[in-house]
Amino acid sequence: MTPWEMAAVLAAGVLGGGINTVVGSGSLITFPTLLAVGLPPITANVSNNIGLVPGGLTGVMGYRPELKGQRERLLRLAPASVIGALAGGLLLLNLPESSFNVIVSVLIALSCVLVVIQPRLGRMLAARPGHAHGGPWLWLGALAAGAYGGYFGAGQGILLLGLMGILLNEELQRLNAAKNVLVLLVNFTAAILYALVADVDWLAVLLVALGSMIGGFLGARVGRRLPAPILRGVIVCIGVVAIVKLLAA
Repeated sequence: MTPWEMAAVLAAGVLGGGINTVVGSGSLITFPTLLAVGLPPITANVSNNIGLVPGGLTGVMGYRPELKGQRERLLRLAPASVIGALAGGLLLLNLPESSFNVIVSVLIALSCVLVVIQPRLGRMLAARPGHAHGGPWLWLGALAAGAYGGYFGAGQGILLLGLMGILLNEELQRLNAAKNVLVLLVNFTAAILYALVADVDWLAVLLVALGSMIGGFLGARVGRRLPAPILRGVIVCIGVVAIVKLLAA
């Protein structure tokens, strides 16, 4: 990478780490950036996943007050997230790269749709009754979201928020805190698998990790003040660029 490319990846890590903490689709920033600087799609995906783990940790630390009283819930859902992450990671490593390009293009498009409809979804969920622990449906939903995150992580946080909003009686910020923990578990589990058996660009990992740590901290501190419509617009535009680049590869 050239110095300018390294700076771009670092900046993408900051933005992606912050977005992951606040919204949950930061890979729509970091993954296309790694593609743009020349990394092959699967190498970009696994390097991006590993690099975002430190940012997830700082985001969780920033949401510690909202995590109080959620220990039992997270202990119930954690195994589903871990099992799903392993399943998704194994699919990534065993399916052909040509399939990855098409599947990830679909997943990015789905993530962009989720980003766009998130405000309306939030209003709909606010009017619906929830359940104390989410039951088996939330466990299965966490499993599916974990598999999605292990294969390609963008939008898994939004998916989890939607599921928890339907099935739990909690305010949004507490759900967001729980979402950050589960996404961190998914990314950390997949990162261990990728580090052992996948082709990783460790310079990209370092740059994304440094940026995402800063972004995760800032996202937890000031993320609620960001203009959400502008943020969603940027994410969707970058997602469209990523889809075009993947389908053209």
